[in-house]
Amino acid sequence: MIHGDREENSNLIETVVKQSHQASEQLTTISGTQRSQAVAKMANALQNAFDEILEANTLDLETCREMAVSGLILEWLKLTPERLETAIKILDRLATIADPVQKVSHAPYPLDPAQTYCQRMPLGVIALIYEALPELSAITAGLCVKTGNSLVLRGGSEASHSNEAIVNALNGGLEDSDLPPYTLQLLPGEQGCSVQDLVQQEPYTKLVIPYGRPSLVQKAAQSANVPVLRTAIGNCYLYWSTSGSAEKVKAVIVDSHASEPDPVNAIEKVLINRNIKASILINLFHELQEKGFILRGEPTLVEQYSQYLNPIEDDHQWSQSYIDKIVAFRLVDDLNSAIAWINRYSSGHADCIISQSYRETRQFAQTVDSALVYVNASPRFFRYAANGDSIFLGISNQKGYRRGLIGLESLTTFKQVVQGN
Repeated sequence: MIHGDREENSNLIETVVKQSHQASEQLTTISGTQRSQAVAKMANALQNAFDEILEANTLDLETCREMAVSGLILEWLKLTPERLETAIKILDRLATIADPVQKVSHAPYPLDPAQTYCQRMPLGVIALIYEALPELSAITAGLCVKTGNSLVLRGGSEASHSNEAIVNALNGGLEDSDLPPYTLQLLPGEQGCSVQDLVQQEPYTKLVIPYGRPSLVQKAAQSANVPVLRTAIGNCYLYWSTSGSAEKVKAVIVDSHASEPDPVNAIEKVLINRNIKASILINLFHELQEKGFILRGEPTLVEQYSQYLNPIEDDHQWSQSYIDKIVAFRLVDDLNSAIAWINRYSSGHADCIISQSYRETRQFAQTVDSALVYVNASPRFFRYAANGDSIFLGISNQKGYRRGLIGLESLTTFKQVVQGN
């Protein structure tokens, strides 16, 4: 019976992906104006279903509490009115942004006497695999419709009612826009639609985006036979130079943890130049503790500051994210030692330096192997800024394929056109 269920779910996934592929082919003929209008109608549909979505989320939360789901997942799952309103604002903003598809640019190697140019194109079928965080379905759907892609969603069973309510509302908006059927589809996670089956849908699926804890991202990447856009959360490093301000270090750490509900770029590890005075360290530890942070440290630091720091019992923690309000500290000899440590243990998506030395900040920016480098600035992540047209789903830490902030351009590709006389 179990084997039969697995086969049935596998067939369901294949059917859904093929339907999405058909939709993606039709989407290539839809104008940018029509796609923008569809995103605006999706925003209106979410607004109209606001109370219904929050009620569905309350039901998910009650079920998860009865099942003793972890506090992290509960925090990600809890869809506050503010979070839902933010998702609606993001869709409204996307509807007004210039069409990213069919954008023409100069080719890198023009061929005479032909006219050669590049144009941006949709990818096709995109699959989002995500834990809790129900509003991500709406944000990703907006990004995909704007770029002319179809989307298959596979959320976690913990958010089944929330996801269904959101997707039903979004599909209502898409139907009013006359977009192709199956542009947006939701796979029922609670019915055993496995991640492994979804990421093995070559040649129909063009990109898989796993979003959640590192274990989910790793599972998807290891099983896939289609391109995977890895995302990263936490385990960001900060190097504190002798010329850096302690007040700036504290402000950056606190602010980096302030993103809700998933502090993507939270500083969880701090490398301290060993020449920084003990009195300055004590003040920093005390102030962070007062703000509710749990502090950890290497043995040398713990021995000196046992009233503030708990020991790191497992060295693997230096390469793992806490995804919690926890910061670990370590002493280093100099900038070179810090860079070497960060390049070995950081998640590689966002790292920071606090220093007043131009030489140090320049060297850090050039040699730290991360997608984003922050110099005397907080790495706090925003899905959309108060000003500008940038909308981001998350951050990728992988090299060679759409590294960095995941936005509209991440969901497109280039086609080179050579037009002869």
